Amino acid sequence: MEPRNQTSVSEFLLLGFSQDSENQPILFGLFLSMYLVTVLGNLLIILAVSSDSHLHTPMYFFLSNLSFADICFISTTIPKMLVNIQTQSKSITYAGCIAQMYFFMVFGCMDTFLLTVMAYDRFVAICHPLHYIVIMNPWLCGLLVLVSWFISLSYSLIQSLLMLRLSFCTNRVIPHFYCELTQALMLACSDTLVNHILQYIVTGLLGIVPFSGILFSYSRIASSILRIPSANGKYKTFSTCASHLSVVSLFYGTGLGVYLSSDASSWRGMIASLMYTVVTPMLNPFIYSLRNRDIKRALQKVLRITLYVQ
Repeated sequence: MEPRNQTSVSEFLLLGFSQDSENQPILFGLFLSMYLVTVLGNLLIILAVSSDSHLHTPMYFFLSNLSFADICFISTTIPKMLVNIQTQSKSITYAGCIAQMYFFMVFGCMDTFLLTVMAYDRFVAICHPLHYIVIMNPWLCGLLVLVSWFISLSYSLIQSLLMLRLSFCTNRVIPHFYCELTQALMLACSDTLVNHILQYIVTGLLGIVPFSGILFSYSRIASSILRIPSANGKYKTFSTCASHLSVVSLFYGTGLGVYLSSDASSWRGMIASLMYTVVTPMLNPFIYSLRNRDIKRALQKVLRITLYVQ
């Protein structure tokens, strides 16, 4: 690697959408609204599931965990971006950047694993309905979530520790709205081979293995649905997994857009990242509540209690 000027980095500069200075107030209002809608919507899902005993099932247990992960996922990026827009500052401290990377990877991985676990849950419910309660017992559900947390936390911690060993050049500009791992590695003066190898291997595993599991689950589900003789029976069975299938399509579709983008730091790349990190968590509560009578009923109960207390 060619020697370049090195410095002890105390902060990075996040360019984000700062080039368009005239539209900063509009961007601030837009992102603040999206953030509040995301947090409120996912909190309502968690409250609905926890307050209604009819929703104390594996599917809704995983859904409440997904809502929690989505709240945390969007909270790793948007609040800092809102502060920077409001204060007209682009800086983020070195420690803040590493922390943002760590939590972004943790909750991004959690979303991937939870969507896979939820696909498995739908597979068991539709393909093995008589054994559903036995297979998807509370112990297994808890274990699946704990394993997902363990893998997410472990990978994120290793990647963050590897970032700490790097020295950075005088260029401290990250052309993104958050501390994106690949963009930060490009600023390093020291050898980043180990970081890149780990990133490619784990990204491949987290992309291929969970997605393969989801494809397998839904291929078996589709096969089971096609064997149902009546059209009404097919529709009812498909409706139990339609919401999850919509969320999976949205999550992987926008995520694929990020990685297929030729330049992640371009406007097109940042818009793709915005869809992946902000729009998807915001739409998840709407997708599940609009297509699910149980969630609708539980949400109405929560809102009635809230209005009564006030």
